[in-house]
Amino acid sequence: MSDDTLRIGKFRFQSRLFVGTGKYESVEQTRQALIASGAEIVTVALRRVDLKDRASGSLMELVMSKRWTILPNTAGCYTAGDAVRTLRLARELGIADLVKLEVIGDQETLYPDNEQTLEAARILVKEGFTVLPYCIDDPIICRKLEDAGCAAVMPLAAPIGSGLGIRNPYNLRIILDRAKVPVIVDAGVGTASDAAVAMELGCDGVLMNTAIAAARDPVLMAEAMREAVSAGRRAFRAGRMPKRLYATASSPGTGVID
Repeated sequence: MSDDTLRIGKFRFQSRLFVGTGKYESVEQTRQALIASGAEIVTVALRRVDLKDRASGSLMELVMSKRWTILPNTAGCYTAGDAVRTLRLARELGIADLVKLEVIGDQETLYPDNEQTLEAARILVKEGFTVLPYCIDDPIICRKLEDAGCAAVMPLAAPIGSGLGIRNPYNLRIILDRAKVPVIVDAGVGTASDAAVAMELGCDGVLMNTAIAAARDPVLMAEAMREAVSAGRRAFRAGRMPKRLYATASSPGTGVID
């Protein structure tokens, strides 16, 4: 098969699985799950960790080991201004170039605020950040974010941490049909089959945290997610057979002795 590198702006990756670093029982469990996932990109919620704590055994010491590309995110931000300030601070600390923009509009559903997300994206792109925005699975906002200069779009599959899987594959198909930048499903994945479906639809990647961290065996689930993303991508590239209403014989009908 030809080269299947994931290209996001100036960055290049072989793995299409993005994983988070929250909700694990310990830093050691986080480390084991990250390694098992095969991910090259890990997300860190800037407002929920001590960015200056690089002591041995800390989360920041783990993710700053240069084994992974850090994708700092603005989880917990509710305005464009808060998100922009948070990422500027991360840049000053040397950990923000490729960034996940997340501006929440509702505390219960954790749905993003489209207007604030778009406003922040325009500012960050102008300041030289490579922006990956978390957004609703809406083709219109995805187009506007792409037009604003975002290097990818990250529509949700379902509410953050819900584990409901892909609730609207048809919207995702429209987004995929129109987007000229990578489309990465973000939020709502619950198990390996959800990740495989996203990739079979043609998504360029999947980002998840709770689906792995909240599993009974996070490390084993990380392995399952790695395999599901890989299998789904291969199935998409191979091209599935057409669906038919009626049966067709698997064996040819010629040459049969009556």
